[in-house]
Amino acid sequence: MPTLALRALRLGLMAMAFPAATAVAQETLRTQHHDIRLTLVADGLTSPWGVAFLPGGDMLVTQRTGQLRVIRKGKLLPDTVPGLPPIRVGGQGGLLDVVAHPKFAENRFVYLSYSKPNAEGNQSTTAVIRARLENDRLTQVTEIFEAQKWSRGMGHYGSRLAFDREGYLFISLGDRQVMPAGPIDSLLKHPAQNLGTHHGKIIRLHDDGRVPTDNPFVNTPGALPQIWSYGHRNVQGLAVHPTTNQLWADEHGPQGGDELNLVQAGKNYGWPVIGFGVNYRTGSAIHVGTTRAGMEAPINVWVPSIGISGLAIYTGDKFPQWQGQLFVGGLVGERLSRVALDGTTVKEVEHLVQGRGRIRDVRQGPDGFLYLVFETRKGGSPALMRLEPAPRR
Repeated sequence: MPTLALRALRLGLMAMAFPAATAVAQETLRTQHHDIRLTLVADGLTSPWGVAFLPGGDMLVTQRTGQLRVIRKGKLLPDTVPGLPPIRVGGQGGLLDVVAHPKFAENRFVYLSYSKPNAEGNQSTTAVIRARLENDRLTQVTEIFEAQKWSRGMGHYGSRLAFDREGYLFISLGDRQVMPAGPIDSLLKHPAQNLGTHHGKIIRLHDDGRVPTDNPFVNTPGALPQIWSYGHRNVQGLAVHPTTNQLWADEHGPQGGDELNLVQAGKNYGWPVIGFGVNYRTGSAIHVGTTRAGMEAPINVWVPSIGISGLAIYTGDKFPQWQGQLFVGGLVGERLSRVALDGTTVKEVEHLVQGRGRIRDVRQGPDGFLYLVFETRKGGSPALMRLEPAPRR
């Protein structure tokens, strides 16, 4: 059989293997281009954080409380996946993102990010492991990255993972809630602006944790060689466009100013020097402005904040009018935002699936549907749900 035909057959079989979802309501939601409805894939989860799709139909779901779960044939398996390292759970910390290796069918590697405790258990940092998933357990568990940003605090770990089409692994790292204050000189000394720390960075690695020789700061004295971009606050959505190979990220602003960014090698995204947010409670200014030479302005800003989390670039065939558009989850805002672009110019933003609960992650499945991880859900327990088209009436 010709290679392309064989590949098409494999993809078709993989898509068919994913279980049918169960309708939880007959309500049709009207949107600008498609009528949609939500269906339940699996509930009974505890603090779900990320989801990954595997060949053959299995889905992996991380629980921030420290467990890895398997959904198989539409059922959440009762047993958790053993083999995880020690995890410091609390606040925003725990077991966080999960992705499968692009060649999972060959090597069965999965990658997981988590808040790693120190020996005393009173500090933690973001770490990433690679492991083989065999017989519903993790084996050959290897730590491939440990961030140089230890803290007693339990916030802003970042932790989103994404592979590009060349097989490089990107990891988002939050600023660990180091408070910005003072005039411009003080803001420029914030760790997110310091190339000698991992605070507020996105990093790029080979799939085994090695540093690529063409990373932008490999030859910069005093800079950590893993760094791809800097000046981030807390990136909670990371996605690579399958056609352009562009890396996109969404990140939490403070009170106001959630951002969507096109992430490029060596660029500075401004936190905390520029931005659109203000200090919590007082509403006082943080930034010196919204733009500054040498710093990248966001492609889109949400003011007030929606508590962005999760990011998907839609390339499926189930929603033809959404091709190439970005989908951003909202925690506080309890919504899914659709962002249509013309290049890097925003054409329209539409809010979908509003008031159903806190959306922690957004992914496109191999079947062409959008999947939403609900951390909390109105009228039910946390769940993985599927967004599908509904017939127009």
